Amino acid sequence: MTLLNVNNRPVAKTFDGLLNDLFGNLENAPARNFNLNAPPVNIAETADGYHLELAVPGRKKENFKLKVEGNLLTVSYEAIKSDATKELKQVRKEFTVASFKRTFTLDEKTNAEGILAKYEDGLLKLFVPKKEEVKPAVTEIAIG
Repeated sequence: MTLLNVNNRPVAKTFDGLLNDLFGNLENAPARNFNLNAPPVNIAETADGYHLELAVPGRKKENFKLKVEGNLLTVSYEAIKSDATKELKQVRKEFTVASFKRTFTLDEKTNAEGILAKYEDGLLKLFVPKKEEVKPAVTEIAIG
């Protein structure tokens, strides 16, 4: 509990009041898509495509789902509860493997049909290739 002076008198501040002071009115804050379960991602661009790496250690690759719908690439993971942990008496639990869903917008330069994915060393690696540039056909004209 925090004590504040109001009109030279100490006033006990409630926990809710303290949170409201710290975070203010979040309804008027800029819209942000916060998902605490969403893994961090690195995106790099090369001449041939985009490389995405999602940090997702401790997961099974069978539970990942990749889907392209329109121009949206969705990467999701469904966490499945194990019955093996019921026989253990949990003394302390500091981490969990939770379900998540991340969506990325593909631009017109990408080839959605050629997306490749692999899971290794706790990283889900995706490669989104760029479309081949259409070069105008060059024809030689014989002079007669």
